[in-house]
Amino acid sequence: MLDPNQQLARLLREDRRYRLDAYVFVFDALNYAQDVMGLGTESPSEPAFGPEEEEEEYEVPQRHVTGQELCEAIRRFALQQYGLMAKTVLESWGIRKTGDFGEIVFNLIRIGRMRKTPHDRREDFDDVYDFETAFRDEFKIMMD
Repeated sequence: MLDPNQQLARLLREDRRYRLDAYVFVFDALNYAQDVMGLGTESPSEPAFGPEEEEEEYEVPQRHVTGQELCEAIRRFALQQYGLMAKTVLESWGIRKTGDFGEIVFNLIRIGRMRKTPHDRREDFDDVYDFETAFRDEFKIMMD
């Protein structure tokens, strides 16, 4: 049986750019994009397993969110969770630009924890927004 936690541990050893918290946060932000923001469309995806692995089903959201949509969801989710500290928290995990979100997502795709469509590219995440502007200049305190 394929142990997804073992795959994630191996990924963290192979690619030391990002902390475990970064991967968990991006996955949580995908759920936020779909469940809270209502983003995503029904779309066929490529298999969530590698070429040398058996087919293994994971709890992967079924609606497709584009790279740009996910970046915006991550921005909103980070501001909601960490407020003015969002940029600092993300940087502490190794995330300094939106392209880092793409690296994390495609690492998760590679180990079968996320899926992609044939049209998705890692470059879809590049330069979606500037971190200083997105997490400092545009921060607003929300009053309910």
